[in-house]
Amino acid sequence: MQKDYGLENRRYVIAGVAIVIVTIYIIRLFTLQIMSDDYKKNADSNAFLKKIDYPARGIITDRNGKLLVYNQNSYDIMVVMNEEKGRIDTLDFCQSLGITKEFFIKRMEEIKDRNKNPGYSRFTQQLFMSQLSEKEFSIFQEKLYRFPGFYVQRRSVRQYTTPYAAHILGDVAEVSQSDIEDDSYYQPGDYIGKLGVEKYYEKELRGEKGVQIMLRDAHGRIQGRYLDGKLNRSPIAGKDLTLSIDSKLQALGERLLEGKIGSIVAIEPSTGEILCMVSSPSYDPRIMTGRKRGKMHAALSKNPWKPLLNRSIMGVYPPGSTFKTTQGLTFLSEGIITPSTAFPCCHGFYCKGLHVGCHGHSSPVSLVPATGTSCNAFFCWGLYYMMSNRKKYKNVQEAMNTWRDYMVSMGFGYKLGIDLYGEKRGLIPNANYYDKAYKGLWNGLTIISISIGQGEVLLTPLQIANLCATIANRGYYYTPHVVRKIKDTPLDPRFNERHYTKASKNAYNYIVAGMRRAVTDGTCRGANNAEYLVCGKTGTAQNHGHDHSIFMGFAPMDNPRIAVSVYVENGGFGADYGVPIGALIMEQYIKGKLSPSSETKASEFQHRRIGYGTTDR
Repeated sequence: MQKDYGLENRRYVIAGVAIVIVTIYIIRLFTLQIMSDDYKKNADSNAFLKKIDYPARGIITDRNGKLLVYNQNSYDIMVVMNEEKGRIDTLDFCQSLGITKEFFIKRMEEIKDRNKNPGYSRFTQQLFMSQLSEKEFSIFQEKLYRFPGFYVQRRSVRQYTTPYAAHILGDVAEVSQSDIEDDSYYQPGDYIGKLGVEKYYEKELRGEKGVQIMLRDAHGRIQGRYLDGKLNRSPIAGKDLTLSIDSKLQALGERLLEGKIGSIVAIEPSTGEILCMVSSPSYDPRIMTGRKRGKMHAALSKNPWKPLLNRSIMGVYPPGSTFKTTQGLTFLSEGIITPSTAFPCCHGFYCKGLHVGCHGHSSPVSLVPATGTSCNAFFCWGLYYMMSNRKKYKNVQEAMNTWRDYMVSMGFGYKLGIDLYGEKRGLIPNANYYDKAYKGLWNGLTIISISIGQGEVLLTPLQIANLCATIANRGYYYTPHVVRKIKDTPLDPRFNERHYTKASKNAYNYIVAGMRRAVTDGTCRGANNAEYLVCGKTGTAQNHGHDHSIFMGFAPMDNPRIAVSVYVENGGFGADYGVPIGALIMEQYIKGKLSPSSETKASEFQHRRIGYGTTDR
């Protein structure tokens, strides 16, 4: 019989294919078991239980050591799906936690949904329910042994001691998926600062997690510590913060703005520390804790009065006549005027058919009395002559940008850099702004309103307070900040840096004299105090409705301790609300308490209400 050599060759082909398949499997196994740690992780998940020890979050106190924020024990219920499956009495479990069976089923499905819970593993602890109180936990703990696969994770929740300073303190809430993606420190169920200093100083406040590695047997039962705890890590507590806020001053400010929309900001000129920052309407930070936080935040977000908005740093407003101080500084420093230069005011500014009104006072006036009486005409004339000065500036654009540079040096047009998120920059126009708006056909008269803090100029209440602090310092300011001290950590050096403006120190002396004149003989007489010298400036900003009431002032005149700005929407003249509120704030801080007559006045303003419509909210 003839031998079939084709079959002989086929054996080699089959052997070759088998070798290739085996080689592929070997490579694949090598990749999975050696190059990848997925299998190791799963094996470890069966053998080990990693218990996270959450650190105590840093406490927060005011500048005088008064406790504002602390921690209270709470408990999270964790579940390992592989251990729980089919081993518990669902009805008994739900009754122990005071939840419905529907909630249980829904929550378990959410945990297993990788779209809602990326990184889910049936071998690792997953958050089932968070922030149980001591009472809720004690009831559940008695029956915990009945529910295999469920564990208790001890942690803490924030508690706020007063109903004040919500916009400064902020709050904490459960991390979102974006938070987890941004920082690998976090995992589902962790908490993170969402607003205020809780957010800005999150890394300092949160501390560092600890971990305990426990050994488990084949049935998932804990048998002890892995390697006798040699690989365990103790948690590191978060760092305590001392705020620059005076809690009594903050409480007074919030009382005074009840029933009003606006802001109060007080700064210590010598340091840039914020003494109080009030935004009204506000809310009680104590409602933003625990499991109710989500519902309360949603309700506040829908409120037409926008209580979550920190108007002190997010509200942008026309500064009104408080802005005249910057104009006097600029005109004097640029040589547009001298201290004795006087301009006429016949109930306003009249030039080439343009009229800007003013109240009655003596005429003509120079810089100091013009500041004291808040003369519109004087500062309009100053801007007009600056924009039209062709001996000093080749065109109106150069003059305008020079003016802009002065404003920017005073802290306007850009964020000041406070240690709170959400600060707005306001608006200081430049030549390009007007060239675009008027197609290059404009002059000093076109923009005359900016000289009196109207028109395109927009500032935040913080920027107005910082202007006042700069004048109090005679030409420099520190970046405003609300944190005074971080335990065992130096403050950011930028808060200790002086920022000098372009205006001359001599110019500041005249503006200070003008602001003192305003208190003794002008629009700020209501802020005068026999025990210390006050300097102030009112503002009345035109508005679609009733005018805004504005005031800024500092005291004492020499070696000032406090600079304050008050902004009350639709409050009328600066003397109506701004001056009396600012005077009370200064008295409280300088003297430590209000006199009986001042306390009566404070109570009166606390109960005053301004009628606002909701159509433009």
